[in-house]
Amino acid sequence: MAELSDAQVERYARHLILDEIGEAGQARLLESRVLVVGAGGLGAPILLYLAAAGVGTLGIVDDDLVELSNLQRQVIHRTADLGQRKVDSAARAIEALDPGIRIVCHAERVDATTVDRLIADYDIIADGSDNAATRYVLNDACVAARKTLVSGAILRFDGQLSTFKPYAGPSQPCYRCLYPEPPPEDLVPRCEAAGILGAVAGVVGTMQATEVLKEILGLGESLSGTLLMIDALAASSYRVRISRNPSCRSCGS
Repeated sequence: MAELSDAQVERYARHLILDEIGEAGQARLLESRVLVVGAGGLGAPILLYLAAAGVGTLGIVDDDLVELSNLQRQVIHRTADLGQRKVDSAARAIEALDPGIRIVCHAERVDATTVDRLIADYDIIADGSDNAATRYVLNDACVAARKTLVSGAILRFDGQLSTFKPYAGPSQPCYRCLYPEPPPEDLVPRCEAAGILGAVAGVVGTMQATEVLKEILGLGESLSGTLLMIDALAASSYRVRISRNPSCRSCGS
């Protein structure tokens, strides 16, 4: 275990006094590598909190530019970033927060031709994407590569998140066990059509970051096998158990 510098001891002091983390846990965070897919509503808080926690290497995947309508919820970007690549804007924000974090920018789209290469160098994948195609491609690739996938989704006043790691045991499901096939595109509204309360993105994204940190540190109860549903208008949440589908085309036997 590498010894923390004096500056790191001060920066991460509130982690170090937690018995569940301590210096060994902080060193594990500094050595970890997380890929965040999407630097938007979910990706923004995920990236900021993982950087603040000291995750040593953060990969950012996004092929979009910053638009004015993004700023209502994508809090990693600023008005001065309009028209610039989201990966670059996000990287600058992370560097300003902690210049010791290694940032790898992937200004491209996740698809069947890129996904294996993109996830190869990372321990955990955090899916903050906003479309079904990316979710399914990521799931299938993570199952094949035995990578942990922490997935979130938001719309209007609602959110959901779960962790998928079917390699961890025969009872552990993947995303396709929950949703076997993508729904027709015309039946799935996106944020630009249905809207989103900006703070909901912050709530769900921050919870995703928490689940990523728990997986790195081996803390608490994993969300694997559980879908957490959040209703912001009712200020409520509930959990749904997800079973492994033996016939799943991704992780089935």
